[in-house]
Amino acid sequence: MTDANTATTGADWGAWQESWDRQQEWYMPDREERFTIMLDMVEALVGTAPRVLDLACGTGSITARLLTRFPQAVSTGVDLDPALLAIAEGTFAGDERVTFVTADLKDPQWPALLPYDSYDAVLTATALHWLHSDPLAALYGRVAELVRDGGVFMNADHMIDDSTPRINAAERAQRHARMDRARTAGALDWAEWWQLAAKDPVLAGPTARRFEIYGEHADGDTPSAAWHARVLRERGFSEARPVWSSPSDTLLLALK
Repeated sequence: MTDANTATTGADWGAWQESWDRQQEWYMPDREERFTIMLDMVEALVGTAPRVLDLACGTGSITARLLTRFPQAVSTGVDLDPALLAIAEGTFAGDERVTFVTADLKDPQWPALLPYDSYDAVLTATALHWLHSDPLAALYGRVAELVRDGGVFMNADHMIDDSTPRINAAERAQRHARMDRARTAGALDWAEWWQLAAKDPVLAGPTARRFEIYGEHADGDTPSAAWHARVLRERGFSEARPVWSSPSDTLLLALK
């Protein structure tokens, strides 16, 4: 991210963060809006100096926005992807507010690797749809044990209501037409972004390991917001409901 960091590692972490953001925005043009609402609700419910678990943190997109808005916050990022973690660790190198943990969220023992026993907020975005419903429900139970009483969990992700197939089809058609227009303007998709990472001298090794772990893409389930809210209540949260939505995505908040 800085000249010194680039000189030391050979990677421009700021440029990789920017590239990741642009690639993600191709899929989700309202991505920043959901982050803003997420942090609004963090402030409303747990204040401006929270201890946060950035769950399936990727490059640290949530952590970056969290620390910009709340400089007194601390963040633990947890992920399994070695390439995205390399970008995250390079970006936040030397920032004592941030810790990264490599862990598989399907492993029941992953919370033991964290530096804290409890968190004010657990936040995640566009990540848990690679889990199927049963392991996701189990994960929600473990998250509930990590969130302190009065703390929050928020998940912004694809949440599809199968009871509205015509609405879903129309939304999908419009979204893909917009994405096609953006592609003609030069937007990178997921596969092209990873092709660039594989060619980078610093990220080539972590990217190869990433594909050994995940393959091309992990496809899980995308149950409805109502399913998420119900399961979160069953697994230990007292309240749960959407606090933001787009035609395809929802930000679901659960209060301990």
